[in-house]
Amino acid sequence: MKEVKRVFTVDGKPFFPIGGEANNSAGYDKNQSEAAFKAVKLLHGNNLLIPVYWDKVEPEEGKFDFTTVDSLLSSARRYGIKLILLWFATWKNGNMDYTPAWVKTDPKRFKRVICPTGKDVWVLSSHCEANLKADKKAFLAFCKYLKEKDSAERTVIGLQVENEPGIIGSDRDYGPEAQAEFDRPVPAKLLSAMKAAGKGYIFDIWQKSGGKKSGAWPEIFGSEAGELMTAWSIANYIDGIVEAGKAIYNLPMFINVWMMEQNWWPMPGEAYPSGGAVTKTLDIYKWFTPHVDLIAPDIKPQDTDMYEAMCKTYSRDDNPLFLPETPPSLGLYSAVANYNLIGYHRMGGLETIVADDGTVRPEARIGVETIRVVASALPLLLKYQGTGKIHAVMQKEFMESQYLDLDGYMGLVQFGAPNRARDLPPDPNRGRGLVIQAGRNEFYLVGVNYRLLLRAKPSTEKMQLPLLVADWTPKLLGHTVSVDEGHFDRNDKFVVDRTRNGDQVNRGLGVEADNGVLRVITCD
Repeated sequence: MKEVKRVFTVDGKPFFPIGGEANNSAGYDKNQSEAAFKAVKLLHGNNLLIPVYWDKVEPEEGKFDFTTVDSLLSSARRYGIKLILLWFATWKNGNMDYTPAWVKTDPKRFKRVICPTGKDVWVLSSHCEANLKADKKAFLAFCKYLKEKDSAERTVIGLQVENEPGIIGSDRDYGPEAQAEFDRPVPAKLLSAMKAAGKGYIFDIWQKSGGKKSGAWPEIFGSEAGELMTAWSIANYIDGIVEAGKAIYNLPMFINVWMMEQNWWPMPGEAYPSGGAVTKTLDIYKWFTPHVDLIAPDIKPQDTDMYEAMCKTYSRDDNPLFLPETPPSLGLYSAVANYNLIGYHRMGGLETIVADDGTVRPEARIGVETIRVVASALPLLLKYQGTGKIHAVMQKEFMESQYLDLDGYMGLVQFGAPNRARDLPPDPNRGRGLVIQAGRNEFYLVGVNYRLLLRAKPSTEKMQLPLLVADWTPKLLGHTVSVDEGHFDRNDKFVVDRTRNGDQVNRGLGVEADNGVLRVITCD
């Protein structure tokens, strides 16, 4: 059994936030934000990620305006939805678009990154103390305001600090302050952490570069030195903001990541922001952001193998897996079952799932059902993640069936039409979901477009009996005591909505999104 670290709580209890991320401009616009709240309800979600902007919070230096924050708190309470607010400040997708005008127009004071040609790029430098002080001052005012306005109701359950931080336009800052740092010896704390780890990307880069015991960044890390120094600098910058913010209002705070793997030629500063907490630099962030609760990948690829690889990278003993910005895909179920996902949000554009009449747009149905399935099983996830009792059902391309090795049972999952021709295009509504075995004879099924057959494993004394059969027939299936469609109420109690029996269960347990949660009790 693996202990799952629950970062988010509501009323002192573990909370699995699920919902979506609003459009980047939704925090400005009342109509857009309302559409985002409506979309979360359509997803059967409980949480919305939505931005708060430095340029709107502090339009004039030292003068703060939290009107947009008030509006978001009011709407969230009206819809009964929790919030995770995204602090767009020094960085938003590797640039400085959301900094105030008084910052943008004063590059002498608020220094920007200098690229190798000597020109500045549209990114604030993490090596400039004035940038850090200004961002921190605004963030502290923001935290103080939230504490005053929301500490009783706790509508806001977490803060994302910056957004996909890093540098777009250069591998590192070549300005005088940054160059001086680049030429200085690598900090002893980094060398010690790397040596103590004895493995990992940073350790391997060091070894490939000669494994020197001391030296400047390029001497220790070779051609990777610029990106690694930038990661170290940004990690310290953000952790300083988070530490100060938590001293005022101790909410969970995290950093999100623009991933390097989703690019065919992953050049830092070109294909992704250099210095972000990507796969190769993640160790640096974990070593130098002790006040940050987690590092969250923004996984965009739909390819299930790559999706799972990214989940594996960010699901660590020191970093629970949380997905703040990810499109719905089959990989979601593997993230829940195999990597103990603690929260999920459909990526931006959330508002587009809402039709004019307030229902789900037909073209968004498959993605919406993918998320609803997980939302329907939240009490089970909170209880059984980390125990090995949750099994992902995922119909990958051309897959007709899937086997599950369960406690006392073997499970056969059958997908869609059993005789579907292989030369037909893949069914876009692929079978997907979760099978949760609460006890030897108690199962909960959620999902779409699959059927589960259960067969009791033979006891040792019966292993000599002939077991070769052409197919699993009703006579070979496990006996069911009851099969009920239902849902979980506010107290996490299972409520029966409809009972199945006879022909409805004899040839397998069909699972669709509109079934809700299917509870199956078996006996020998």
